[in-house]
Amino acid sequence: MCFNPILPSNNQRKRLHGNDLKALANYMKSDQCQNVFLMVTLHDPTIGAGISTAAGIPDFRSPKTGLYANLARLNLPYPEAVFQISFFRNNPVPFYTLAKEIYPERYRPTLTHSFIKLLHSRGLLHTCFTQNIDTLERKAGVPEDKIVEAHGSFATQRCIDCNTPYEDEKMKKAIREEEIPRCERCGGLAKPDIVFFGESLPNKFHTSIPSLQEADLLIVIGTSLTVYPFASLVYFVPEDCPRVLINLVEVGDFDKPDDLVFTGECDEVVRALCRELGWEDELDKAWAETARDVEVVEVAGNFDEAERRIESEMDRVTKDLEKILTVSEAEADTEAPTGIEETSATVKDEDRSCTPVRTGRPNDVDKKQVDVECEQSGGREVVGAAI
Repeated sequence: MCFNPILPSNNQRKRLHGNDLKALANYMKSDQCQNVFLMVTLHDPTIGAGISTAAGIPDFRSPKTGLYANLARLNLPYPEAVFQISFFRNNPVPFYTLAKEIYPERYRPTLTHSFIKLLHSRGLLHTCFTQNIDTLERKAGVPEDKIVEAHGSFATQRCIDCNTPYEDEKMKKAIREEEIPRCERCGGLAKPDIVFFGESLPNKFHTSIPSLQEADLLIVIGTSLTVYPFASLVYFVPEDCPRVLINLVEVGDFDKPDDLVFTGECDEVVRALCRELGWEDELDKAWAETARDVEVVEVAGNFDEAERRIESEMDRVTKDLEKILTVSEAEADTEAPTGIEETSATVKDEDRSCTPVRTGRPNDVDKKQVDVECEQSGGREVVGAAI
């Protein structure tokens, strides 16, 4: 097999009768397992096997193919500035150029996205916490009320000044035609509800944390478990709740009696699990349905080939951004580009200084927020983009 179970240090199990996918499947089919929670994220080849890169969407932190690595060569204060709210206010061009390439309508959900939908269809899914901004969980058929998008998403948008919602079709048109959308009420910039650096996480994320106490099973897929407060969710489930990690390599503290770690590419592990559950045909049918209404569907099945395609795509996007930024700078002293008043990009140091850090396992499972420390600013709220 391409994946292997890793035993926790304490092998005295309470709910699971074994340490393999068969034992997990048997538990999922039992009356003990009623509420399944998921934590999912993008891909980082150094530590995880996330669920959206297989769809062709570039991640943020991969050394060669990630967004930040490719944006680093542009004339930006720093790569993350493209998701920095103060930079966006002054120059929204880089973000909207990039948005055209990563906009969800161009991509198809993966097999793992369809697995999440299958959990819902089977009446097992309680909540899917996701760091992804691509809305592919929604496109796979997972209901909105079952999803908590910790870093926001492209699903909705609003004015950054007066918070007036902006129409979906108008945002799609603006992104397709490389226009800068503006609020019809106050003229301010409109932006997808992605959490930028300098913005707070959605309230739904904080209010959903206590529900983890209802978990009978937590499945963590494709994450480094390093971005907080999202990573702290693994500590909010009941002490005897089985926790399962599906990743390329082992991460985090999965050392409780009923913890399981399966190393491998998530789509392959998920398929094997569904085979044990007797759901494989349903999984394939659910995934086949995702081919509808997708502009760009086919992505290489081979992981190495997929990475080469993403790298080529990101190289093209980077060159396009570089040209636009060069033109923007050249015109800064004369005339602003059409539809854009702000051309000079400045970033406040205090906005950049706030970064989430781990504060340890929470002692109170009913806390609705996880404290984070912000360097210099002394703030208590995590701020960040889809990282």
